[in-house]
Amino acid sequence: MGLFVTAYNGEVNMTSKHQRGIANFSALKTSIANGEVESVKKLLGEGPLLDIEKSYLIDLAKLNYNDAIIKLLEAMPVRES
Repeated sequence: MGLFVTAYNGEVNMTSKHQRGIANFSALKTSIANGEVESVKKLLGEGPLLDIEKSYLIDLAKLNYNDAIIKLLEAMPVRES
């Protein structure tokens, strides 16, 4: 029974981590759409983005003509997939 609980807890932790990632990305998209430069800085942090994420977020910022956010996103490192 202990093995089942451990496996189950591992699954819950993975799901929780995945949900936080989705929530953070959603908040990031909203901040970009609203032109909230400081929020974008905080949500981006220092970690790298996947190339597809970076490209999508830059396109979103370009739709709003926000040069400050575009520059922030362009400066972000890209993570190997």
